[in-house]
Amino acid sequence: MKTYILRRLIHMIPLLLGITFFSFLIISLAPGDYLTAMSQNPQITAETIEGLRTKFGLDRPWYVQYGMWLWNALHLDFGYSFANQVPVFSLIKERMLNTFILAFSAALFAWGLSIPLGIVSAVRQNTWVDRSASFVAFLGLSIPEVFFALLMILFAARTGWFPVGGMKSIDFEYLSYGGQLLDLLYHLILPTIVLGSISMAGRMRQMRANLLDTLLQDYIQTARAKGLSERSVIYKHALRNAINPLITLFGFTLAHLLSGAFLVEVVMNWPGLGRLTLDALFTRDLYLVMGSLLMASVMLILGNLAADIMLAVTDPRIRYE
Repeated sequence: MKTYILRRLIHMIPLLLGITFFSFLIISLAPGDYLTAMSQNPQITAETIEGLRTKFGLDRPWYVQYGMWLWNALHLDFGYSFANQVPVFSLIKERMLNTFILAFSAALFAWGLSIPLGIVSAVRQNTWVDRSASFVAFLGLSIPEVFFALLMILFAARTGWFPVGGMKSIDFEYLSYGGQLLDLLYHLILPTIVLGSISMAGRMRQMRANLLDTLLQDYIQTARAKGLSERSVIYKHALRNAINPLITLFGFTLAHLLSGAFLVEVVMNWPGLGRLTLDALFTRDLYLVMGSLLMASVMLILGNLAADIMLAVTDPRIRYE
């Protein structure tokens, strides 16, 4: 296992190099940059623009710029954000935490509902409970995240029960520590529901199918024949085997939620890494775009690595050689 993890970490190096190289190339092929937009301001002289272009190396070929950026990135220096006038790393650090909070909250929501609903749906198969849970899963898988997010914003605006967007209230800085935590959780409710609904629906259907299949196994029939209660048969024998395949999917679910969080952040104005990346693209903030893409790629790769590790830990039949 240690060798496998080390090998996967080493494989991250060429993968990240390829991602950053092609991202930098595509961005460089686009006409203009942030300084080009600045040149449209009549109060900024052409000499000032050229001085800034020379200072940040934007007057050199794209491959030279990429080499300079990569060398600095290896020393955790991701450059300077032109639009925000602060180092890129300081922006990414805060926004990456916000994205992780949203993704982790959505994961708790999805798994906290999908497992109980899947169990109840399987135990009470073909009843109104099963049909209601299946209908909820159908809606969760059918409604696009963008449309669902817009519906939630409309619901918040019409009822006033939840904030329309954002992560904090205006008076957040004046609240106590407990008040700040409650305010954050209050703003987190709707984005969590939107982001976690698809995963919740998918995991619920998988839990139901796994448990129904497990209840038909011979050892379950043997346990019932020994006189064990139905509750003991389900929760002590069937559930432990039925839930094992879902545990292995947790890492992949987290990776999916991290990528899906980007879309929810933009629609619901959540100040995360996805919204930061989109704003950087609109302003042509080259180094901020590159830093955001790099951090997002690292988070997704680590999420997939966590899935592979959990797969090996929970299933002893798997050996990574």
